[in-house]
Amino acid sequence: MTEARQNKKADPSFVGNAAMRLRLLLALFLALALPASLAAQSQFRTVASVDSDVVTAFEVEQRARFLAFVNAPGASRALALEQLIEDRLKIAAARRAGIELTEEGLARGMADFAGRANLETEAFVARLRSQGIEEGTFREFIRVGVTWRELVRARFAGRSEITDDEIDRAQGAVAGGSRIRVLLNEIVLPARPNRPGEVATAEANAERLQAITSISRFQAEARDLSAAPSREQGGRVNWLELSDLPPGLGPILLTLAPGEVTQPLRTDNAIILFQLRDIEEREGSPATPAAIDYAALYLPGGDIARANRIEARVDTCDDLYGVARNMAPEALERGARAPAEIPDDVAIELAKLDPGEVSTALTRAGGETLVFLMLCNRVPALEDAASNDSANREAIRNELRSRRLNGLADGFLAELRAEAAITIN
Repeated sequence: MTEARQNKKADPSFVGNAAMRLRLLLALFLALALPASLAAQSQFRTVASVDSDVVTAFEVEQRARFLAFVNAPGASRALALEQLIEDRLKIAAARRAGIELTEEGLARGMADFAGRANLETEAFVARLRSQGIEEGTFREFIRVGVTWRELVRARFAGRSEITDDEIDRAQGAVAGGSRIRVLLNEIVLPARPNRPGEVATAEANAERLQAITSISRFQAEARDLSAAPSREQGGRVNWLELSDLPPGLGPILLTLAPGEVTQPLRTDNAIILFQLRDIEEREGSPATPAAIDYAALYLPGGDIARANRIEARVDTCDDLYGVARNMAPEALERGARAPAEIPDDVAIELAKLDPGEVSTALTRAGGETLVFLMLCNRVPALEDAASNDSANREAIRNELRSRRLNGLADGFLAELRAEAAITIN
């Protein structure tokens, strides 16, 4: 037996067959292993370098998925790559300035972002994972955003302060001896608290839309995104008297140049942005009303067909009492309020109306109740005066400061990009 085994081992054909079997097994192993290995190498290959840092294909894919998840218009690999290159510049600049976000600050930022969708951080992360998006992608997105804001505030603190004279000039334009009216585009982004994800989507869209300076582009976005009836006209709104708008909005519009967009205006169910198209000054005293008399009829079920039928049969606010006689007492709200006491979304719609006209653009109860809004009358003031209340002045100050910081931040980022060695593979 031993001799037979020895003879077999010495047989060249046996040795050759064993070697061949080994080669076949090795080939099979490589055939199975190489695709996964090559895929991993492709996934983590460098697609761009920013100075000594790199951006990988995996990061681009993850950011593109994240942008799509939050329904960011224009979400694409190209946009994801552009953002990631800017992220490298921002973090490097923050590191040089000694600014680093703590874990507590990062957790707050993540919670704030998730909270916009009415979700806890863990629930939001779980939804991301269900779409193949790693938690680290979300963490890095928040880390860069919060760190950059801290850097911009620290770097430009001395140049972003707004003086009382600047606020006075903005308010003075309203208080002068002339009447001012504005021509606007509007975008109303649904942000109903009872619909998870909608608020986060609106937030992401609002941040992007705010940077637009092209009127045609803003109008195109309005057609795609806005929930207002004006979307059919690209968000175009007819001339509005500045004095008819919410007290905090008029002075802010005066800080804009044509094409610029306001900070997002938040209401219960939406986020609203306005773009200035034109401004006109006319002779005469400003006509700020002492009060605005209006009626709001609340129609459950969001029944627009019923609203249209009601509109066809009423001419004045008094006619609505007959419409509401068989409804619950709280279904009809009627009264005259000072402009500062009217909710912003209601005041904006009333500014578009003449007495006896109707708006059905607003909802309540998460979109389940339609607001049939009718302007009854504007009660003129005996003496017009500019509003100088502290809340109004603070709103103007915040708007002016935000615009100044945004401009400084954009210029700083452009400088960082010009000085960096950026290569895209």
